[in-house]
Amino acid sequence: MKLDEIDILILRELQNDSRLSIRELSKHVNLSPPAVTERVRRLEDNEIIEGYTIKINKKKLGLPIDCIVKVTMKNGQYEKFKIFIKEYKRSEWCYRIAGDGCFLVKLLVQSLNEIEEFINDVSSYAVTETIIALSEVAINNDINKFLKE
Repeated sequence: MKLDEIDILILRELQNDSRLSIRELSKHVNLSPPAVTERVRRLEDNEIIEGYTIKINKKKLGLPIDCIVKVTMKNGQYEKFKIFIKEYKRSEWCYRIAGDGCFLVKLLVQSLNEIEEFINDVSSYAVTETIIALSEVAINNDINKFLKE
């Protein structure tokens, strides 16, 4: 799908506040509500907009430690790990990776003990390497950054 300047503006506005009503969004992009509705539907139908969400402050929920764990399977038990990590209570995301290792997992935990529990849970079939995040660096995720000029 080819995006024009209005589509990009709609994406930027929704990225800043996905709770905007169509009426408010139409004011921000200077189009009629029906035109904005049609454009948003087209962006959704083409899966450029995959969904609408909220950002939760996990630290305020009592999960102050972020860590990334590289997981390398011992005996090719990829499916076993995928089933395990899908339901693991502290996993935020998991990627299957190429190169050194099999998966990267981000855990949000209350304590270092929870990281140790995770390592113990997978140690019979995987080797792990853990990186603890000290702070987050802000990244500009404006839609224009991702588009080819």
